[in-house]
Amino acid sequence: MAAISPNNPEPMLRGAYTIPEFCEAHRISQSMYFKLRNVGLGPREMRAGRRVTISLEAATDWRRAREQAQTAEKVA
Repeated sequence: MAAISPNNPEPMLRGAYTIPEFCEAHRISQSMYFKLRNVGLGPREMRAGRRVTISLEAATDWRRAREQAQTAEKVA
């Protein structure tokens, strides 16, 4: 995910998603995000005060876990 700074037109790489950014990037609604989180299937979160972010590594791990769970369901 990249952002453009007003003083620098080059994209700045981000190290984490906000919850809305994560949902947009993974094409899920925020309500689905919270449903998944509430049953223990959400990504790892980082907290700084009231701010919640999801690292790029946590997002990758979450996608892999969801893929593996889907594969396991098909085999069973």
